[in-house]
Amino acid sequence: MDLSFLIAMKFEMMITLIIFVLLFLKIDGRASNQTTIRVAYGMLVLNLVLGFAGNVYVEIFNGMFRSTPLLAFEKNMLNLATLIIALSSYEWLRNHKHLAEFFMLLLSSLLGMFFMMSSCNMLMFYLGLELSTIPLAALCNFDLHKKISSEAAMKMILSSAFSSAILLFGVSLLYGCTGTFDFKMISALLTGSTLQDLAFILIFSGFAFKLSVVPFHLWTADVYEGSPIAVTAFLSVVSKAAMSFVFISVLYTVFGKLGSIWYAMLAVSAVITMIIGNLFALRQSNLKRFFAFSSIAQVGYLLISISSVSILGVASVVYFILIYIFSNLAAFGVISVISSLTGKESIEDYKGLYASNPKLALIMAISLFSLAGIPPTAGFFGKLFLLTAGASVHNWTLIIIASLNLIISLYYYLRIVRVMFIDETNEPLVKLNFSINETVAFLICVLGVLSVGFLRGVYELIFGLSSGL
Repeated sequence: MDLSFLIAMKFEMMITLIIFVLLFLKIDGRASNQTTIRVAYGMLVLNLVLGFAGNVYVEIFNGMFRSTPLLAFEKNMLNLATLIIALSSYEWLRNHKHLAEFFMLLLSSLLGMFFMMSSCNMLMFYLGLELSTIPLAALCNFDLHKKISSEAAMKMILSSAFSSAILLFGVSLLYGCTGTFDFKMISALLTGSTLQDLAFILIFSGFAFKLSVVPFHLWTADVYEGSPIAVTAFLSVVSKAAMSFVFISVLYTVFGKLGSIWYAMLAVSAVITMIIGNLFALRQSNLKRFFAFSSIAQVGYLLISISSVSILGVASVVYFILIYIFSNLAAFGVISVISSLTGKESIEDYKGLYASNPKLALIMAISLFSLAGIPPTAGFFGKLFLLTAGASVHNWTLIIIASLNLIISLYYYLRIVRVMFIDETNEPLVKLNFSINETVAFLICVLGVLSVGFLRGVYELIFGLSSGL
């Protein structure tokens, strides 16, 4: 019996199974929120564990869908991130009347990302893109009693529709030029004609929308601010990571022959994305908007590594995203706990946090140090490898600009640390107690931030897997 189908699609089938289990619980109507949460947590943990077994290179559906050890590792990174988001959002989730729907939409989006990542065909890629995007728009509106949440959903829908239309137009032009949707055949038929260049520019623009690359970033801050914190974390980490993985795959395997064009586009985009992201982050007072522009700046650093067109570049991006998952989700976990218990999301609200909630302040500080790239946190090693990969093509101007932007980012990350540890206030936050679920999420993130950079085997494993891209 040929088990290649089961091996290739184990992640997708497991996610589908979880969605159906939650659907049955919702239809039955007898399960409490507590029971639904336990079932969801248990199956997400099982999904993560199963993701480590039986990962080999397999192609199915006449080459439209593939699974490789690197893809399996990337998908399991997203599984881990989704589990951490679910755990750290426990206080918000346990009282939500649409708990089951939240998990179903979240996992449907994750399922679309998995299909998109494994696609070797433009049709499969686009179907995965739409499946990952549409549930996210509904999730943005999950704070049903807040007008700002509805506004975020509307902006998400409009920006996603616009970017998808641009990308689809590029795909249609590419099909007109080559007569195929298959990645390998498209790559073989590229000649560098003007129409093919235009098709690539449109496809690149579609990816730039999804990654929040400047100047396609205008939706990001408003959507992040209006969405529930769990959804903001998912957008910032899981969605960005999935699109980065797919972007590398499409760029390297489909458009390799157009490298002279897209290298210049990546370099220019990296520079303006880093600069705009950092400058706007300096001005923010709301934490969700702050991390929106922070994530935009981080994408700029990713583009530098991607531009190297090498195994080192792929490995550096995957390694950085692994560290980014731990760093960013630790920060969003703290924001989620404080927001769900007090409703406060402003930077000024965190004055004196260390005095009243030292554990939360320390977790946030460790996260910010890692995002800023301060040693000995893992973020330092992540940024180091990104810039090393970029330096491999000897574009020293790009590396110098990135280094200067890293210095700028130190200011706004350390500004929050100063607010928590040094600034005083007459109305500090009260002592907050959080559940065992949030404690586990914090523990995973902090251990990841403090240990991944020193575990040599992690980068070596990723580098070895990246050779099979």
